[in-house]
Amino acid sequence: MPQVQSNGITIEYESFGPANRETVLLIMGLGGQLTMWPTELCNELVHRGYRVIRFDNRDVGLSTKFDAAGMPDMAAIFGALMSGQPARAPYSLDDMAADAIGLLDALGIKRAHIAGASMGGMIAQLVAINYPDRVLSLTSIMSTTGNPTLPQAKPEAMAVLMTPAPEGDLEAAIARGINAWKVIGSPGFPTDEKILREWVGRDVKRSLYPVGTARQMAAIVANGDRREKLKKLNVPAVVLHGGDDPLVPVDGGKDTAANIPGAELIVVPGMGHDFPIALVKTFADAITTATSRAAKSKAAE
Repeated sequence: MPQVQSNGITIEYESFGPANRETVLLIMGLGGQLTMWPTELCNELVHRGYRVIRFDNRDVGLSTKFDAAGMPDMAAIFGALMSGQPARAPYSLDDMAADAIGLLDALGIKRAHIAGASMGGMIAQLVAINYPDRVLSLTSIMSTTGNPTLPQAKPEAMAVLMTPAPEGDLEAAIARGINAWKVIGSPGFPTDEKILREWVGRDVKRSLYPVGTARQMAAIVANGDRREKLKKLNVPAVVLHGGDDPLVPVDGGKDTAANIPGAELIVVPGMGHDFPIALVKTFADAITTATSRAAKSKAAE
């Protein structure tokens, strides 16, 4: 896959469809590589007339790793937030939003439809907040606002999130990944364990870097509450969330939609915190609902 220099780092990306079409930029979540965006979804969006780009965030996959930053001090970050002080993480979600814009710059794309999942949804929100002139539409998937009063993840979901993947033991890392997907996955759309093993094995072999996930988690925690900034957005937006998400409860999606003016909320019963193939068209429908709203807005202007 190709790489570009973006925001001072190297970004690994993959492009689907003709370059002369409007672009949908897909931003993945915590510790997730670009491969976690289903190829079937990328192809479905191409079939619907778009160019699609997925990429590895910093500190994951084949993009730049921040080895020198070491393991983040989560206790210090939480302590700062509780005392009302700025929290210091190795880098911020705003930096990751700048990475996404740098990727668009490197590819000569002036404006794009931005879609993000989980942490990627938070980054997508910040792309729209910080770079409104670069965003055609926003789709926030299985994400939230940073509102500290919202319900937290279920204990079993938080447990698998906070358990690092073992390094140096391929089978143990794969087993951990399969278990994680079973815990946070969609109860109404379960993925066959053979397919899960293929997906997890593919990603573990491509890149296994738990400390990068820890630094991304620090960036999430340090970012805080985005609601006041979201209220100022003026962009066609769709919020998609699973009604049975154990990691980011559906209240996070409802809060996101409530704080983005004019946002459309789509709640899918039986959907958890994953990308089951059975829901590819549901994901595509959400994204193209946002893109269609952007087209109508542009036509009205």
